[in-house]
Amino acid sequence: MASTYSPSLRIELIGAGEQAGTWNTTTNSNLGTLIESAIAGYVAVSVTSANQAFTALDGAADQARNAVIALTTTTVAAFAVYAPPQEKTYIIYNTTAFTATIFNSTVLGNTTAAGLGIAVVAGAKVIVFSDGTNFYSTSASDLTGAVTSVGSVTSLGSFTSAQLLGALTDETGTGANVFAASPTFTGTPSLPTGTTAVTQSFGNSSTSLATTAFVQAAFFPSGTAVLFAQTAAPTGFTKSLTHNNKALRVVTGTASSGGTTAFTTVFTNQTPTITTSGLSAGATTLTTAQIPSHTHTFSATGSGTSFAFSGGCSQGNNTFTTDATGGGGSHTHTISGTATSTAITLDVQYVDIIIATKD
Repeated sequence: MASTYSPSLRIELIGAGEQAGTWNTTTNSNLGTLIESAIAGYVAVSVTSANQAFTALDGAADQARNAVIALTTTTVAAFAVYAPPQEKTYIIYNTTAFTATIFNSTVLGNTTAAGLGIAVVAGAKVIVFSDGTNFYSTSASDLTGAVTSVGSVTSLGSFTSAQLLGALTDETGTGANVFAASPTFTGTPSLPTGTTAVTQSFGNSSTSLATTAFVQAAFFPSGTAVLFAQTAAPTGFTKSLTHNNKALRVVTGTASSGGTTAFTTVFTNQTPTITTSGLSAGATTLTTAQIPSHTHTFSATGSGTSFAFSGGCSQGNNTFTTDATGGGGSHTHTISGTATSTAITLDVQYVDIIIATKD
């Protein structure tokens, strides 16, 4: 009966009565080479294409039978390797700078994936195992008890801070881990969900952390009215629609509002209206009552004849004075003419602002 080969490791199984006198050669090859490679063998595989199958031979040394496979590549890109479609455990050492993914072939030696693969990132050393169709790897959820690492850990799986807490020796604080040295935040750090300890009260001048919500509330308590030189109110404020087209007034007492005329109605270019009445100055005739009171003097001569005068004139040295006349009364004049006016420039420059109140 001819020899056959085992399905997983392809070890030669000597048929009954076969290889008389030479069975030791086959047995030594099986035990000292093939099985030893499967348990403790190490092989470096150079990957030269994006998809490459491990060599797999019956009864002879190959790549796929080794326990540890180190990957190198000339692809300068991520690549995939394919193991035979049989149950097997490997340690994969990806020495390249690219991600390697290991699959089971659908047929021995081809590069068609039979099922799920495992991605091994650049530089990683990963234990994987196959059920003949899919590959699997161990993860943090598969480990129990304490895990001791000697030296630096360069690759970690997913875990929570609570799981990490027991392994750290330099944590401070309670709950989630806080390292002794203050971390440098990146991105947009925010207050942890459910945390209220850093929502400080107004007036707190300690070194405690505060959120941007606290800062806004501290500078602008709810209901505070603030002036903004923009059309829309900023986030957290509501634009007031009560006052429109008004000037600002500084007071030392109670703040209020008033007035009746709009700002742009008052401050616009205007031409004043001038009303005239009785401005013409015409001629007038003074009455006796309007002229100042006065008298006149005159002289007269005669030749032996007496003169008689009426009107209260007196005689003396031939010089005579009339009675006073005139009352010194007031009088008026009418004035005529035209009146003109010049426009007054009141179109003052301005900047529009809005009033908004803190929400």
